[in-house]
Amino acid sequence: MDSLEELRLKLKQFAKERDWRQFHSPKNLTMALCGEAGELSEQFQWLSEDDSKNLSEKRLAAVKDEIADIQLYLVLLADSLGVDIAEESARKIEENALKYPVAKAKGRSNKYNEL
Repeated sequence: MDSLEELRLKLKQFAKERDWRQFHSPKNLTMALCGEAGELSEQFQWLSEDDSKNLSEKRLAAVKDEIADIQLYLVLLADSLGVDIAEESARKIEENALKYPVAKAKGRSNKYNEL
């Protein structure tokens, strides 16, 4: 798949064929998204920093599945609210660039109001 738009259209068709759009309210999609994020974090629970960077093939496959689930729910949520993910992501990067200027933020993990 080459774009978020293609993914969005494919998901809409998938849901339409199953008559699932009726369940895709912003509330329900947000709850599903949070559940999937929890399942992703579960894959890393109790791992050391080094272990989290060197996953077994089995664990990496599970992580990939959870990342995909999160992305799919995020695309559905954005679609249900009429949000263009690429446009809003670009806007947010620009906003963060102002909050975290390179001269003050480079190599630091402080929040913008602690710089």
